Amino acid sequence: MYQFLVSFTVQPDRRDDFVRAARRTARDSLANEPGPQRFEVVADEENPDVFYLNEVYADVDAFNAHAAGPYFAAFFAEAGAYAEGPTWLMRGNVVGDKAAA
Repeated sequence: MYQFLVSFTVQPDRRDDFVRAARRTARDSLANEPGPQRFEVVADEENPDVFYLNEVYADVDAFNAHAAGPYFAAFFAEAGAYAEGPTWLMRGNVVGDKAAA
């Protein structure tokens, strides 16, 4: 499995918009793409303007397909107007996973 964690800093008056856009992307990606396994939208416990996307894919090729797809593009077209990021915090393959070989 390929997994990553990214952060975004969102304009305070656009937090709800960011959450809606990220959750819509999660829903559509999980329902319509073959590789996503988990897509979580997480709010930082100390800074209400920071959000994390924790995503898991079958492998890096599945993530690359997602990144080239319409849901990814739509998310960045919208969120790019009011969110800074992504800041890559972690990315890699689960140790011992056959997909990582």
